[in-house]
Amino acid sequence: MPRQNIIVCAIDGSEASKTAVKWAANTAVKRGEPLRLVSSYSMPQFLYAEGMVPPQELYDDLEAETLEKINEAKEIALAFAPSVDVSHQIEEGSPIDMLLDLSEQATMVVMGSRGLGGLSGMVMGSVSAAVVSHASCPVVVVREDNLVTEETKYGPVVIGVDGSDVSEKATEYAFREADARGAELIAVHTWMDMQVQASLAGLSAAQNKWQVVEDEQKALLGHRLAKYSEKYPDVQVKKVVTRDRPVRAISDASEGAQLLVVGSHGRGGFKGMLLGSTSRALLQAAPCPMMVVRPES
Repeated sequence: MPRQNIIVCAIDGSEASKTAVKWAANTAVKRGEPLRLVSSYSMPQFLYAEGMVPPQELYDDLEAETLEKINEAKEIALAFAPSVDVSHQIEEGSPIDMLLDLSEQATMVVMGSRGLGGLSGMVMGSVSAAVVSHASCPVVVVREDNLVTEETKYGPVVIGVDGSDVSEKATEYAFREADARGAELIAVHTWMDMQVQASLAGLSAAQNKWQVVEDEQKALLGHRLAKYSEKYPDVQVKKVVTRDRPVRAISDASEGAQLLVVGSHGRGGFKGMLLGSTSRALLQAAPCPMMVVRPES
């Protein structure tokens, strides 16, 4: 199916899912796109033992229970963003298949995360790992402890910039999101990776030598952002260049933000979204919802 301008939010009834609904509803309003709340149910496999066919009543009960979760999520969405255009979709079967299919049609998929199984298991859960790894559109992870409040509705958008191809793609998404939200964009670039350390090997430890490298890195960041600033002239950009670890620098910059955008296969700290230590740490520690942008398949 052709891609639609629609935001999909996975619902499982958890507190993390409820937090994700707030973020998704606010985003849908700011982007002027409809929100679709989705969930799935499946019959426990043991009920198929010895050729037994579960009665229709069990399917009806599971569907009704899932609809209750959807209706609760819809109330949360409308309470947080009253003008949101919200619909729902319920399917029988695998949540992975459902979300991956929907990712081929949607602007983004939004999921709750609390680090424990099911739709809520961002790092350990098979559903979330599969969706982040294989979705055809960006996936936004909203942890249960991420603050989604009236105040953070208006926070900045943060992007980690490292110069890789997927970082370029993520940077454009970040500018697009900031533009749609009327938000400031904070672009973070750190330079304590191995290449920079190697380039500093022959330098004196004097502060002015560090300043030379930092000035070069600031100029490089400005160059990487220039074409997006030209494309999105209304986006105010704050550049943060620091000699620090990526996780700490990006987490610090994301305090009070409404979104952090990260590429999934960048150079250095961003390489290997699910397996890389930096990305894994950001999934667990980022103080705001986090968008994972993957390279083109």
